[in-house]
Amino acid sequence: MMKGKSLAKDRAWELDFLRGFAVLFMLFMHTSWDIRYEFGVPACSFLAKGWFWSFSQPTVVLFVCVSGICCTFSKNNVKRGLKLLAATLALDIGTYIITTFFGVDCLIIFNVLALLTCGVFLYVLISFIEKKTHVNPNVINVIMGLAAAYITIVGCNIHYMDNVVDSLVFLPVGFDMPSVPSMADYMPIFPWLGVFLIGCVIGRLCYKDKKTLLPGRGKVVYAVTRPVEFIGRHSLIIYLAHQPLIYALLYVIFMVIRAK
Repeated sequence: MMKGKSLAKDRAWELDFLRGFAVLFMLFMHTSWDIRYEFGVPACSFLAKGWFWSFSQPTVVLFVCVSGICCTFSKNNVKRGLKLLAATLALDIGTYIITTFFGVDCLIIFNVLALLTCGVFLYVLISFIEKKTHVNPNVINVIMGLAAAYITIVGCNIHYMDNVVDSLVFLPVGFDMPSVPSMADYMPIFPWLGVFLIGCVIGRLCYKDKKTLLPGRGKVVYAVTRPVEFIGRHSLIIYLAHQPLIYALLYVIFMVIRAK
């Protein structure tokens, strides 16, 4: 019993909070998008402003980076990766059916879930090689850091390869291709896998003991951060369920408003 309490006390709550904050921003952004573009309400004009999207990018970086950090905590990344893979396939198939047969433009082929799936399985491979070869962890950290820098830099300049190839096989890479259909969400390997690997390196360096770096928070801080932490701990379920629920809720609200 005491051991369980100790583990709960030492949990890296700051990671749950940061991931929860990113999820809250996603909920806000998607709700605003649905109101303005799906239901045609002349509101949320900030979506047409460059400053808003400039702010949104660091939030996405935060989410992917924290996911990489959390990957170093997991005791069974294979199971975690398979769960993400199942969620990815379910989302892809579900959005294809909705887009094709119901006319709602929400197709997703390779988004954040697919990216995280690739990142988790890559870390599984790296951990396996590290264990079998007994390579110094610092060497692995350097290699991962260099790979992360390369992927990120290439990803920021990959637009030079736009329209060079035209095959959906290259869709995860990040090329802009004529045959790529319109997608509601898209996060290619370049540069986002680099951001995930940066998170993995941070996790290995800063969270070696798998404990919080900010112990001893007061009751006020705990009360404020706890709801956001809960969202961060259940980010996958919230991600999968939020859009249908938000869309359905808005549909009912605007149907009632317009009926009056």
